[in-house]
Order: sequence, then structure tokens, then C-alpha cells
Amino acid sequence: MSKVTPTPSIEDRKVDHIRINLEKDVQFPHLTTGLERYRFLHQALPEIDLKALDSTVTLFGKTVSAPILISSMTGGADMAHQINLRLAEAAQVNGIAMGLGSQRAALKDPALDYTYQVRTVAPDIQLFGNVGAVQFNYGYGIDECRRCVDMVEADALILHFNVLQEAVQPEGDTNFAGLLSKVEQVCRQLPVPVIAKEVGWGFSEQNVRDLANAGVAAIDVAGSGGTSWSEVEYHRAPTAFHARVAAAFADWGIPTADGVRYAVAGAPHLPVIASGGLRDGIDIAKCIALGAVMGGIAGPFLKAANDSVEAVDQLIRELTAQVRIAMLCSGADSIAALQRVPLMKVEG
Repeated sequence: MSKVTPTPSIEDRKVDHIRINLEKDVQFPHLTTGLERYRFLHQALPEIDLKALDSTVTLFGKTVSAPILISSMTGGADMAHQINLRLAEAAQVNGIAMGLGSQRAALKDPALDYTYQVRTVAPDIQLFGNVGAVQFNYGYGIDECRRCVDMVEADALILHFNVLQEAVQPEGDTNFAGLLSKVEQVCRQLPVPVIAKEVGWGFSEQNVRDLANAGVAAIDVAGSGGTSWSEVEYHRAPTAFHARVAAAFADWGIPTADGVRYAVAGAPHLPVIASGGLRDGIDIAKCIALGAVMGGIAGPFLKAANDSVEAVDQLIRELTAQVRIAMLCSGADSIAALQRVPLMKVEG
């Protein structure tokens, strides 16, 4: 009789995801963000005082000090709680936004609620809750969405779309049929804004148009070029079969730069968050020049939070300084001005 591999719990999966992201190379092997195809035209005479430059962004009625989002990463395990607290504490000090990881673990086991709760150290930050949109085909609905928001006192709720990750997971939820109408119902009934977020493979222009028509309040493109979750699942694979299936998709997806352009074209009236492989403030600034309002970063923040609050604080201050200097040297005195800065396309 063949041995049956037990299905890991969601908490076990969360620990696996943190460990693999910290210990393994899970970047796209060849596919890039596409941001290297763009450069700023340097302005030697910007006529701007760096100290007076305005890097604030207002989203959903709340102003943040810099266009930086600590992208959704984790929760649902005890080790995740310390990571989230460190991220949130530094976000509070620096006045930037933060997203939480998928809250499904706590929806299944309320004893894990605490792993997502950060308002004790970050009462004022713009904070986003998070649940997988596919769960609407597995019994979730508006009540679960409300609980996610209430659990963490969120300013908005991320619905994440991770079709490829679910498809390559042996235990994945793979029924993505008929989701759009359910997303529309949630957008209509939830008392906070809904953000549609991919997790590293990007949205097409038509996807964005459909989601905008369904009522989402913002798009987080989460394009390709950074962490590949099919590579993460490759490292989690329980059999050689599952590993080979996941490995084939290592370079699948829409590069982040293209994803931002698709989002702006598909929903020009919605704020766009750029994420997926952003590594410094210049990447964030380029995405804003392509039409985004802020840039989200995950991997570098996870590594910093695994170290200390001070390491997270240092990273935020470095990113903020890089964004502001990029604004100065491209002649933009505000985020709105940066959105109008033309980028040079690099040939070849």
C-alpha cells in the first residue's frame, strides 16, 4: 500500500513560506520586472528644494508620508506575529502603509487572530486586511470579509488572486469559475474599500477592466520579476511530480512595468499600486512615473523584519530617501508631478 502524505495545516504552510523565502532563491530565473527598460531623464537644474519636496500620498482618505507599501507577506503562525509587529512598528514611526498576509488561517482558527493584529504598535498606519478571492468558491462571503476587516481594524481589504500558486499546490483551491460576480457583491457590501491584488504574475488590461467594473477601489498589479511563488511551491513540493510541474512555471507572468501600464490603461480612474520585484526607491519612482500612486515591497522587508525593527526602519528610511532624490533629479516636486514625468525607453 502506498504511503499517503498528510496534508499540511495552513499554519504549517505559513511557516514553510516564511522559511523558504528567507532561505532559498525563489526569484524568477530569467523574467525581469521590465523596469530596467526605463530611465529618468536627469534634470541638473530642477528648481526644487529637496527639503520642501512633497512625497506624501493620500489613499482612501488617509495620507501616508511616502509612496511606500510594506506588501502583504504573512500571518497565521506564531513566528509571523513577531514579523508583523516589527513591520508595523516601523511603519508607524515612518508613516507608511502596510498590508497583512492572507487571514484565512485565522478565519479557520480564531486562536491565530493575534498573529495579524498590529494596531497595538501601529494605531495610525494605513493597514490592509487580506483574503484570497478564490475562497468565495469555497464557502466564504461578505461575513468572512467583514471579519477580516474587524479582526485587524483594517482601512481596506485586499482580495488576492493567486491562480498559479493554487494550481501548483497539491492542496490548492483551484475553482476560479464565476468569481467576478462574487467579487462584485463583496465590493458592494463591504464598508471599506476593496483592493484587487495579484501575488506575482500580474493582471492583464482586461482583468483590470473587469475588476474595476466589479467595483474594486484600487489595483495592486503584483507583477513578475521578484518572488516567484511557483518557485516557493517548488521548494514545498511533496513529490518529484509536483516539483517538476511547479518548476515549469518559474518564468511565467506579466512583468511589473507592463502590469502597471495595463492597469493604468484598464482603469485610468483607479489608484494603482505597483509591486513585484521592486528593490529600491528608484524602482518605486519609475512605477509612479508609469502611473502608479505607490510601490509595494515584500522580500526585502521580510528579511529586515526577521532581523529587527531597527532594520525595517533603516530600510524604510533608505527607500524614502531614494524616492525623494529620484523626484528631485527628475524635476518632480510632488507625487502627482512624478506621475507626469516622461521616462526614456532604453533600446535593446
